[in-house]
Amino acid sequence: MDFPLNRANLPYPDPLHAIVVHFVIAMVIISFLFEVIGLISKRQSLLNAGWWNLVVAAIAIFFAILFGQFEIGLTQPSQAAQPVIDRHLAVGWLLLLLLPNLALWQGIERSRDRTRISKGVLAFKAIVVLLVCYQFLLGTTMYWVYGLHVEPVSTAGRAGLLSTTVNPVLTGEVRQ
Repeated sequence: MDFPLNRANLPYPDPLHAIVVHFVIAMVIISFLFEVIGLISKRQSLLNAGWWNLVVAAIAIFFAILFGQFEIGLTQPSQAAQPVIDRHLAVGWLLLLLLPNLALWQGIERSRDRTRISKGVLAFKAIVVLLVCYQFLLGTTMYWVYGLHVEPVSTAGRAGLLSTTVNPVLTGEVRQ
């Protein structure tokens, strides 16, 4: 089935992956912050808010991956962008494994005692937050440096104007 693509190589006005993934990013970070503040201030409402943000993030990441895989298939990236795309995909799939498991682990602990969070869950969540921040950096690089789904870059790709060689400066292969 062929979809008519717009000038950004998408069958719809804006990248849906970017819209959904920003919810995931915000919810993971807010979940961690709410729980740390909730533990310090002993406010159950913040612990509950942190938990529900994690649950929604664990569900939303499925849609972020779905749209991300679909939209990356519509791009015509330069060869220089490929290492960043590959890392972004790998970290995304890793987060798809980690977030639901973290939510499950924390959910089991919450069923026993809603007033506390184990150090293990909090440490695991801190690692997930760092991975989310790294993933954000990779996604931002794909958009702002390589122009994936940016209209002028998409137009240049369709016209065959993008370089097929890897820029050695961007890949760190420059030797002095």
